[in-house]
Amino acid sequence: MHRAAGALARHALELPELARARTVAAYVSVGREPDTRALLDELRRRGVRVLLPVLLPDDDLDWAAYEGAERLSPARRGLLEPTGRRLGPDAVTEADAVLLPGLAVDRRGMRLGRGGGSYDRVLARIEASGAAPALVVLLHSGEFLRAVPAEPHDRPVHAAVTPEGVHRFPA
Repeated sequence: MHRAAGALARHALELPELARARTVAAYVSVGREPDTRALLDELRRRGVRVLLPVLLPDDDLDWAAYEGAERLSPARRGLLEPTGRRLGPDAVTEADAVLLPGLAVDRRGMRLGRGGGSYDRVLARIEASGAAPALVVLLHSGEFLRAVPAEPHDRPVHAAVTPEGVHRFPA
């Protein structure tokens, strides 16, 4: 498992979109999600401003800066959230790249989320703002599929990263 997390972080860090990013919106993995901690720490070590989500009561997302693992606190739904100053739901529109959780991504770049709608709101907010960050999903091996269900409001991502490498999708 540790080897897969290292490979995932290595492939993600090799993405030109992350290499040149000044601000990255990401998340702290929980449960069975691919481990993001090494990636978060390396981005921060490189001087990248890393924004992490804070789950609001209505399941929308606020954002706060990642200041290290010691500044994370347990939250609803088993999440770990930053304890620093809240930046507001629109802070994500400042990101050069957005790392998204997902259960799977298909060959069209459609992401299957957990069904809570939090990241659907984030993607709609980004689109409405006119921002154009790279949208990247981090996956386990075997979660890159031929097809996943998609709704009219779903937006494709630009890339999916697995321990085996990067999968890119046409814009």
